[in-house]
Amino acid sequence: MFNPLSGLLWSLLLTGLAHGSPLAESQPQVLEARQSCNTASNRQCWTSSFDINTDYEAHVPETGVTRQYTLTLTEQSTWRGGDGRLKYSAMLVNGQFPGPTISANWGDRLQITVINNMRSNGTSIHYHGLRMLNANTQDGVNGVTECPIPPGSRKTYTFLANQYGTAWYHSHFPLQYGNGVLGPVVIKGPASADYDTDLGPLVLSDWYYGSVFEIAHRVNNPNNPFIPNFPGSPPASDNVLFNGRNINPDGSGGSYTRKTLTKGKKHLLRLINTSLQNAFTVSLVGHTFQVVATDMVPIKPITRDYLFLGIGQRYDVIINANQPTANYWFNVTFSALPCGQSDNPYPAAIFSYSGASSTSLPTQRGTTPPDSRCAAPERDYSPIVSRSADVNSFAPTTSHTLNVDLTVDNSQARVFWPVNNSPLRVNWQEPTLRYVANNTLSSVPRSRNLIQIPGSNTLTYFLLQNNSSIPHPIHLHGHDVMILGSSPPLANPLAETQIREYNPNTDKSTLKGNNPPRRDTTMLPAWGWLLVAWRTNNPGVWLFHCHVGWHVSQGLGVQVLERLDALRDGGGGSLGTVEDNCGNWASWYPGSTWKQDDAGL
Repeated sequence: MFNPLSGLLWSLLLTGLAHGSPLAESQPQVLEARQSCNTASNRQCWTSSFDINTDYEAHVPETGVTRQYTLTLTEQSTWRGGDGRLKYSAMLVNGQFPGPTISANWGDRLQITVINNMRSNGTSIHYHGLRMLNANTQDGVNGVTECPIPPGSRKTYTFLANQYGTAWYHSHFPLQYGNGVLGPVVIKGPASADYDTDLGPLVLSDWYYGSVFEIAHRVNNPNNPFIPNFPGSPPASDNVLFNGRNINPDGSGGSYTRKTLTKGKKHLLRLINTSLQNAFTVSLVGHTFQVVATDMVPIKPITRDYLFLGIGQRYDVIINANQPTANYWFNVTFSALPCGQSDNPYPAAIFSYSGASSTSLPTQRGTTPPDSRCAAPERDYSPIVSRSADVNSFAPTTSHTLNVDLTVDNSQARVFWPVNNSPLRVNWQEPTLRYVANNTLSSVPRSRNLIQIPGSNTLTYFLLQNNSSIPHPIHLHGHDVMILGSSPPLANPLAETQIREYNPNTDKSTLKGNNPPRRDTTMLPAWGWLLVAWRTNNPGVWLFHCHVGWHVSQGLGVQVLERLDALRDGGGGSLGTVEDNCGNWASWYPGSTWKQDDAGL
């Protein structure tokens, strides 16, 4: 940990890649006191030497500041949520949903202590979107980077905020975040357009009044689907909450979330889709969104009338309050395709201009945006810091082609989402990093779906092929990915049976390798393909999975191991910390009533 220094100390971050140094590339060396150049008229600046054009993978303004948070997880058999209705088996963070916002500046160090006071579940907390550079051991994935935290135990996660923007934290214990274990993360830094006020995060969540564990048993049962003749089909959500609140669908309770706009000012809003199943299209009546970041990637500002948010995706947007003083609906709409529905047909929040009535409702419902078809126009998003990939030389390989299927195992009466014919299943007591620490990778079971990428700082490509009618939000830990291309979304995938495989003769010309869009979560189209790439510059075992809660629980994921030598040498953090809580877990789990019956994630 660095201490604050008086004056100004400079040194450049040496990547060390050409010399094979396992650690030099990821040690931020520039220390500088925070300066006040990030003003309403110059948000592109952060300090005298760091701005929107800084490559945050190479240079970090390490501040010497450590920000400490404590997240206490509790379990309640019934809890009255922010829409006035009882929820069964609620799991809360510091007694609330969503949990408190974790906030820091770019270059701060975060120290987050998680206390598990739940009765029946272990847990781990993942920081979705944060790169965890040189900190794979802090990624918070039980069965991959650690053993779960059992009831009565705690763990402290410590890592540097290498990049800035909007992220979120959530449990990676199966489906647990659908019962409430989640919250927003804000890392303050520069922005690609100017604004006056930061409105903070707007957390969008589907909400289920029943225990999601009980719902999962039915989703997993092919003989009792929620949609007839559709094995693995989930229910519609009971509601959609905005920062934990909404009216309930029958209008008998709850209240709308309200955000306040100041006329003539520009407001930064941080949109986060933290759902288990629902994807959304959002719009603000009478206003547009100026998009300045996709997930945690700053982009050249682009204006949108509406935005599609897949599960796990975030957008930083600027709203110009240039309309008459009034109340305006912030609307959520759903695709006609199978990427989520709700029993609340018109989920909404209210944006109120200062001076407008604080009790009256907006009078204009607005125009319904076009059907998103469960996809976003990713190609139009241009990152400020450019990356590139040679798409002309790309050729699919068996080892880096991931085929996603929906299968039913009649002998077990279970639904699975295998990747390359293998549904992922971790072992909580034997996290993958333990195999790395013990030099026993050759004994990793096939069910772990572990893919090792040779080399260091190499550009690796993965082609995902979806052999089903269900789109999937695909999330990679430890990186953002270059989205090189995908098949176009179908108008009605439920009526299709034809798989659209990647064809280099016709599809290569559609790929974009020069500064393609980047983000950590993107959509794999139904019956289609998705091509992504990233550099193996972050030592670790990184989960690569669908973020529909039911689907990852049913095995839709792989683990990617990169830079093994650097990882063994401490480039992903001290491997000794992998054993934290493993003894406590080994003592608690045999006597627990809740046993692993899914992927474990």
